[in-house]
Amino acid sequence: MLPLQFPDPDFSVRKINDQPQVFDRLRKRWLKITPEEWVRQNMVRMLIDELRFPSAYISIEKEILVGKLSKRFDLLVYDASHHPWMLIECKAPEVILTEKTAEQMLNYQQVIQAGYMIITNGNTAMGWEYHNGKIILMDKWPVWN
Repeated sequence: MLPLQFPDPDFSVRKINDQPQVFDRLRKRWLKITPEEWVRQNMVRMLIDELRFPSAYISIEKEILVGKLSKRFDLLVYDASHHPWMLIECKAPEVILTEKTAEQMLNYQQVIQAGYMIITNGNTAMGWEYHNGKIILMDKWPVWN
């Protein structure tokens, strides 16, 4: 398991037609607050504010082709050379992290081939480093450089 401590929330929120929305500071737009979106927004804040990852190198919910299927990853952090560095899959807090929940991330990894893979439900996080063809369980967050 990876240590997971989100910063105190300071999101811009509003209600439209009784639907709560959060302002996504990277995509510069308002989004419906779902349990998964709450995890994704908190994860972005942690990456930028706590782990000091540059926001310019973080991509959110972009479309990729997995085989012939169009899919969307949650978060992808690029390295300074703009190569995929860390793939993060966010789940709703009530979703238990199991091998089955990690399969989705592994399918994306076949296409993206990031050096690190993380899955989180906002309560816990698990991470793996992909190095020399081996997948190694991580116990701490990688340092972006």
